[in-house]
Amino acid sequence: MPRSGLDPDTALDVRLSAICSRNRYTTDAAAVIDELRHIAGERADILARVAGSWVGYYGDDHTRTLCKALLEIPGVIDWVTLGRARRDAGSHGAPAVRP
Repeated sequence: MPRSGLDPDTALDVRLSAICSRNRYTTDAAAVIDELRHIAGERADILARVAGSWVGYYGDDHTRTLCKALLEIPGVIDWVTLGRARRDAGSHGAPAVRP
């Protein structure tokens, strides 16, 4: 894994999330799941958190194939609610400046 200023767990989280996003519209998720498991290695906890949060945030008709496959990863269900909460929180930004 390339060096970054992030701690290893965060760097892995970002990398796994990027794999999910890059493959969101796949029609065959088997290779994606294999890649995620390979990259996660021993860190099944981080894989479950990323996959569950991703499903909760991005799950819709367009991502159905990948989401269905991600939901088969042990521990994912525990994180779906967090992803939904993040999606429903809306965007954050600086307050508007009023004249």
